[in-house]
Amino acid sequence: MEIFSLSQVINNILQNDHIVIDPIVGEVIAAFIFFGVAIVIGFLVYHFIEVYLSRLAKKTATTLDDEIIKNVKRPIYYLVMLVGFYYGVYQVSALALYQREIGFGFLTLEVFLVAYIITRVINVFVAWYAERKVKREGKVVSVNILTVFRKMLHFFVYISALIALLVFSGINLTGTVVGLGVGGIAIAFALQNVLSDVFSAFFIYFDRPFEIGDFIQIGEFGGTVTHVSMRSTRIKLVRGEELVVSNKAILEKNIQNFKKLQQRTFIFKVGVTYDTPVEKLRKIRGLITEIIAGCPKATVNRIHFKTLADFSLDFEIMYTLDSPDYLLFLDTQEKINFGILETFQKEGIELAYPTQTIHLAKNNT
Repeated sequence: MEIFSLSQVINNILQNDHIVIDPIVGEVIAAFIFFGVAIVIGFLVYHFIEVYLSRLAKKTATTLDDEIIKNVKRPIYYLVMLVGFYYGVYQVSALALYQREIGFGFLTLEVFLVAYIITRVINVFVAWYAERKVKREGKVVSVNILTVFRKMLHFFVYISALIALLVFSGINLTGTVVGLGVGGIAIAFALQNVLSDVFSAFFIYFDRPFEIGDFIQIGEFGGTVTHVSMRSTRIKLVRGEELVVSNKAILEKNIQNFKKLQQRTFIFKVGVTYDTPVEKLRKIRGLITEIIAGCPKATVNRIHFKTLADFSLDFEIMYTLDSPDYLLFLDTQEKINFGILETFQKEGIELAYPTQTIHLAKNNT
């Protein structure tokens, strides 16, 4: 592309006025003119963004546009100056031998400066999303996950900028694409375990099977989630020690999240001896119902004489506790157990335990 040569115009004007000077003087004057114009235009653009666009942004209901303007106004100023400096340097004929290299250098700076502006906008959107999440749901987004997510987006932006630079420079991308593909496969194989944990972390973040502060059960381990990073999840177990599990491993198991529990339903069994009279068996449902009704937040769902077991007559009781509090559940169950023991003793109902009765046949011979 042919670029306007201000230095030639200046030299022609000087020659028409019969002023004999070295052409380099006109070239330097033209270069400084471009430099000055670039600085002035850059300042005007910066002032327009700072005064007018910022004023308009303050009238909107959101602060998102304010933050975007705040983060891009200075890089845009530098971009305008960079374009002006490119045209200024082009005026100097002494640099014509290096025109290709200089052009590539300026093009590189411009492309990556645009990429930098895009990454700053991404930072604003990520921060805005985290702040919006806190305001709407009262949930703090994991800083580690946001950081890695932001860096991944930055990586894709700069890779796209590199490819765009190669395209604008007229470089054949066939070999480059093949090389990137082979290199990407090799890196993926080398880091497959790490990448699995990273993608699992994103799954945990977006699917939310648990959050920091939740009490969860994973296999034989139960405890409170204290930290979720891109590599692993840390759980403080009931016994007090810390369990560190890789994100991939934690998602391969069934997860019980007790924090999401709104109420607890519990089923237990009470067995009485076979010599208990039928009249007393019929009274057991009412007796246990009264015991559970005396417990705060507890509601009987059902009580049934369910099984004629080997050594006991079994009643199955199901009740609901309108609270997720595990300690309250233990206190309630303890109160029910004491109540059953005390009531059965008063009523003369004996609880069963494993016994065997052996009948010996007499030999008449």
